Amino acid sequence: MANVALTGATGFLGSQMAQALADAGHQVLGLTRAQPATALPWAYEVLDTNDADALASALKGYDAVIHTAIANDFQNLDPQAAYRAYPGLTSSVAQAANAVGAQPICISTDWVMDGVTPRALESHIGRPVNTYGYLKALGEQVIRDLAPDTGAIVRIGGVMGRHRLQQNMPRNQDVGFGYFVASIVDALRNGQPYTVFEGEGVNLVATPSLASEVAATVNRIITRKATGCFHAVADDAIHRKDLALLVCDVYGYDPSLIVTGPPDASQRFSEPVPVDTSLDNTRVKEVLGIGAVTVRDLVEAFRAEEDGNLHPVTPLH
Repeated sequence: MANVALTGATGFLGSQMAQALADAGHQVLGLTRAQPATALPWAYEVLDTNDADALASALKGYDAVIHTAIANDFQNLDPQAAYRAYPGLTSSVAQAANAVGAQPICISTDWVMDGVTPRALESHIGRPVNTYGYLKALGEQVIRDLAPDTGAIVRIGGVMGRHRLQQNMPRNQDVGFGYFVASIVDALRNGQPYTVFEGEGVNLVATPSLASEVAATVNRIITRKATGCFHAVADDAIHRKDLALLVCDVYGYDPSLIVTGPPDASQRFSEPVPVDTSLDNTRVKEVLGIGAVTVRDLVEAFRAEEDGNLHPVTPLH
């Protein structure tokens, strides 16, 4: 087993990643800027994560560092702070990893794509249409430049899951696919109708991810010392309304509660939104030996995780 550190370990994806990797038997260390508001089930260290020297000191003896930290308010990104929080932080992580011989693994997004070309290949460097996608694409390039022989980039999309440390999700439905499935389940569980966003300015098609399955993919990258770009997404692309209806089918909810409509002004993104962000995952299959993972598989696994445990489709052991 490996010693693995994570930035963003107290966040939505990072908390699930940390738990899954601990479940797989790895020694996990969370790297956080501030004292956690709640007790963590794994070790952590508080430090300035933009300080490469401080990071390198914390990473001594670690085999890999997974960079999951982001500035989560995409609508209000101050240019200077955003640059520091995205490619700047990725650069610090990569430099620190290089200094101690650890593998840097950067979590990226399907929003680096322009949303025009379906099933973008893992070799595609992207063509972002908004600031968030641009910043994430810059972070990917940092890994390519600073860790060309050791680094890995893991693109994800529309991540399903529940925060491991907080009761509430960071956001409800937005014009992307993030937190979409959880918000559907929460509404329909209470018998409330659910309006699936559609129309202009909405990400309509994606290949979704499940947080614990992303962790299973990262686990294979670590154990195989795999490098390059990987798409940790479902094998099949799906329209957001069809995903909502699939959730109804898996959970046994009334599909008549699903309606469609445009987002209101407060929920619209202030910049262009990629329409079809579906990703091809041929390389992740070939290099990491991952079998079939359908959208239904991910939704069923997400439902299984209501028992409080993580249930990735791909075994962690």
